[in-house]
Amino acid sequence: MVSFEVSVIVISAVVIFNAQRTAAWSWTCVDKACVRSDTPQDPDPSTSLELCRLTCGDAGALWPLPTGQVAISDKVRFIHPSDVSFNLSSVTDFRAYSVQLLTTRMTRKFQDDLQRMCDSNCTVPEPRTSVTIDLVTASGDLTQNWLTDEGYSLEVQTRGNQVTVVIQAETLYGARHGLETLSQLMTYIPTNKQLVVITTAKVSDKPAYPHRGLLLDSGRHYLPLTTIERTIDAMASVKLNVLHWHISDSQSFPLALDRVPQLARFGAYSPAEVYSLSNVSDLVSYARARGVRILLELDMPAHAGNGWQWGETAGLGALAVCVNRQPWRKYCLQPPCGQLNPANPALYDVLRDVFKDIIQHFSVDAIHMGGDEVALFCWNQSTEVTDWMKAKGKGLTEADFMDVWGDFHNKVMQVWDQEVGNSKTPVVLWTSHLTDPDTIQQYLSRDRYVIEAWTDAIDPTVDRLLSLGYRVIVATRDTWYLDHGFWGQTTYHSWRRAYENRLPVKPGLLGGEAAMWGELVDDSNIDSRVWPRAAAVAERLWSNPTSDSNAAEYRMVAARDRLVQRGIQAEAVMPQWCQQNQGGCAGSGNNS
Repeated sequence: MVSFEVSVIVISAVVIFNAQRTAAWSWTCVDKACVRSDTPQDPDPSTSLELCRLTCGDAGALWPLPTGQVAISDKVRFIHPSDVSFNLSSVTDFRAYSVQLLTTRMTRKFQDDLQRMCDSNCTVPEPRTSVTIDLVTASGDLTQNWLTDEGYSLEVQTRGNQVTVVIQAETLYGARHGLETLSQLMTYIPTNKQLVVITTAKVSDKPAYPHRGLLLDSGRHYLPLTTIERTIDAMASVKLNVLHWHISDSQSFPLALDRVPQLARFGAYSPAEVYSLSNVSDLVSYARARGVRILLELDMPAHAGNGWQWGETAGLGALAVCVNRQPWRKYCLQPPCGQLNPANPALYDVLRDVFKDIIQHFSVDAIHMGGDEVALFCWNQSTEVTDWMKAKGKGLTEADFMDVWGDFHNKVMQVWDQEVGNSKTPVVLWTSHLTDPDTIQQYLSRDRYVIEAWTDAIDPTVDRLLSLGYRVIVATRDTWYLDHGFWGQTTYHSWRRAYENRLPVKPGLLGGEAAMWGELVDDSNIDSRVWPRAAAVAERLWSNPTSDSNAAEYRMVAARDRLVQRGIQAEAVMPQWCQQNQGGCAGSGNNS
């Protein structure tokens, strides 16, 4: 049973016995499991399920599982959000405006989460307990990339009516993760409307993989900015750190650019369903304060149709071919069709302007350029493309079209490099025929290209690419594609299956992503499609645990409840009776 300090018990007892309350169930931690009593009894915060979950087991309710030391006391203190303060004197370079601004945003987010825990309705305990959080960082570098140190250590100590928390990290991003862990060492107890914090704890932690992502697709359905922000908040709660934003596709181009406004004018679903450059810039800042960086994907040369059909009217020639052609199966792999025109030199000038706008409005540590599902038969049915190929002395064999495909990517990368001013920005591409391990070295340099593999778990492509020296991101199709099970012959992947998708531990493997493709997802159902399954992926990528999903299921329940508390309509993972009776539903299939 969780212990409360005596002074807290006396005051709490007055609150409880002076109230008219219905008898409630109580829970006790037995063999690292929360066991429910046989009969209801008078409400007692010290026996609540919330408190039992907070302290029971080696890691309590922490998600993702820390990779280092975890020591959590079973003693707690009642606190109030207004009594939580920060000491920022040990944040390196805090006087620098950028560091100060980011630190302020991170700490404010932590305090907002505390208020949300009790819906701004926390009872003020007497006597009051102060909580001081010391943030200590070793570097003021705010760079976010695959080399950023996200590790942290956390220690909680209590003396008298003072709780002191020390979070040490190399960077502010590690410190933010420490704050997230601290919030998970707190819980709200509805029976007396009070917030509690564990009095003594030690955690040391760092991620197993530097790339822990979630793909959102706003090309198939426009997603409001508030939805994307809400998703980023959920990502932060489970320490996912990359929002892969598939912002455009052949269906739409919703990004309103200053230099090329025609793309959104012709490509957006409506004038109201666009993202301005200032929207993107604000979203980048919003994500940064939550330890998330945005990897923007402009899919090309395939998956590019609507938005690109204005070239001839503007005197630039056809920027794309096969756009909206029917019957679509003759021109592409998914309707509507559209593929950029490699034969048109004006296309590269337009892409240059696109890149200028992107680079001007936010710092780009990597860029995703799509690159998959190129329909060679589309190019082969365009006389402009085939005449251009013949004029260059090429034939019309598959090998010739593969050369055109590879040349396109390298030429686009050269345009990018000219605007960025260096040749170091990683370019991410999806696996495709072009990235086949047998031929990839003919087309794509391992020094510049990162390959994102959307292959099945048993496919050897990832291992083969790693052995060739390529850096790889894994988006395992048969476990981490969150759209599967809702169309065609695809199969739904439960959080358990997502959790148990183990990745190889090899040099060059950057990590992985859950992918929420948007053909059948919009603002009305995205939360339940993504969460809490993406949380399972998050623990795999942060902790890479050796245990299976059975060992994680009740921490998953707590993580899911936390998401709901923060405004995410996450899917339930088991019946409520099973939640209250740990182990009582083992093997039932209700939570498989």
